[in-house]
Amino acid sequence: MRPDELGKALQRGLAPLYVIHGDESLLALEAAQAIRDAARTAGYHEREVLTVENAAHFQWSQLSTSRASMSLFAELRLLELRIPNGKPGAEGGKALEAFASNLSSDILTIITLPKLDKTALNSKWMQALAKAGVVVEAKAIERQQLPDWIRQRLQQQGQSLSASAMDWLVDRVEGNLLAAHQEIQKLGLLHPKGELQLAELEAAVANVARYDVFSLGEAVLTGDAQRVCHMLDGLRAEGESPVLVLWALAEETRTLYKFAQGRSRGVPAAQLTKELRIWGNKQRLIEGAASRVNAKRLKAALQLARQLDALIKGIGEGDIWAELNRLALLLINPQLAPRGL
Repeated sequence: MRPDELGKALQRGLAPLYVIHGDESLLALEAAQAIRDAARTAGYHEREVLTVENAAHFQWSQLSTSRASMSLFAELRLLELRIPNGKPGAEGGKALEAFASNLSSDILTIITLPKLDKTALNSKWMQALAKAGVVVEAKAIERQQLPDWIRQRLQQQGQSLSASAMDWLVDRVEGNLLAAHQEIQKLGLLHPKGELQLAELEAAVANVARYDVFSLGEAVLTGDAQRVCHMLDGLRAEGESPVLVLWALAEETRTLYKFAQGRSRGVPAAQLTKELRIWGNKQRLIEGAASRVNAKRLKAALQLARQLDALIKGIGEGDIWAELNRLALLLINPQLAPRGL
């Protein structure tokens, strides 16, 4: 279940168990609060919170004890189990399986976890929890989803944005959903209902965009040179290591080169994405990105990446961030390629 589906589900009735996981903390926090509010309305007035700081030292027997103990006033209870690292360990896994197999009728349980990898999602304990309750996945809001997300939030406070204002706001809050939420709330306080224009946003909204080096490669694949330059400026301002940025760009270059070679041999795109371990949005973007470059330009990009690696190590002269910008644009804009490529 997506977080935006949770509200209607709660109106239909409460499940005995909710598992919230994902890498978008704002959505996870909001989902947990929505369940708490619904539980309180339904009479769950007692609340107990257990946090697993270290799975090896946590007393997993507390789960069975909590389930077996009666409320002081025989009231319905809300039990929250938080596993910040998402790894309950062998003992914890068995305890969670046992807990899920014998849920108490007077306890509503919320288990919160971070983003889970494939191994954790397919584990016996997670499968047992999913079978016994409702799983809410708080996925990150990608850039292409962000306008709709902002639009829905603004509609709740009777506001909307012009097209130019929306583009401007997305650029400034990308990658920082919590700050985006705060800026939207600020707009509700500062301005009346109705459509807001760019000038009103410029006066009210801070630049709170926060970029992840691991999303830089995906931005390169979109072919949006302005966005890539904006991201590089943001990474530099946030103090990101040039080593990591170079690694991300070099990895994308190598993947593009291998993909383009495979396509030139007639290998189906679906087979290549599987062989090269290209997942998520990159599967949709990789073929278009490969069509914008040729083998000579990709080789030139790999050569430039080697030069930048030496520059980072103190060999050669130049502004490493300007050169990283040049490397990224070499993968996007044919006009920026060296002559003859």
